[in-house]
Amino acid sequence: DEKIDVIVGIESRGFIFAAPLALKLSCRFVLARKPGKLPSETVAEEYELEYGTDAIEIHTDAISKGDRILIVDDLLATGGTAKATGSVVNKLDGEIVSYAFLIILTFLKGDELLKPVPVFSIIEY
Repeated sequence: DEKIDVIVGIESRGFIFAAPLALKLSCRFVLARKPGKLPSETVAEEYELEYGTDAIEIHTDAISKGDRILIVDDLLATGGTAKATGSVVNKLDGEIVSYAFLIILTFLKGDELLKPVPVFSIIEY
């Protein structure tokens, strides 16, 4: 029942779910990608991996101040990528309404990292 202005799909399997959902909700679809893959100016956030660091980027003009955002990916494990994506959305002054995943690996407690924003999933392991 929430108003959503933008759905952000996280590279790359998040695109599979986010793009058709954006079409269904008649809202914009924005890509969150690994560094160096987007053609225009970006905002990035680095995050920790088990074996090092990585980063996620979004175009600077993809989200406007006050846009209501749904962040979508296929899987939530430790939450690092989703949290970094949320940080980029916040840098662009978007308002995160919720995170949505096909699967959550509950034993890794990645949803704890995303609080207080609501987290939705279809499947929990």
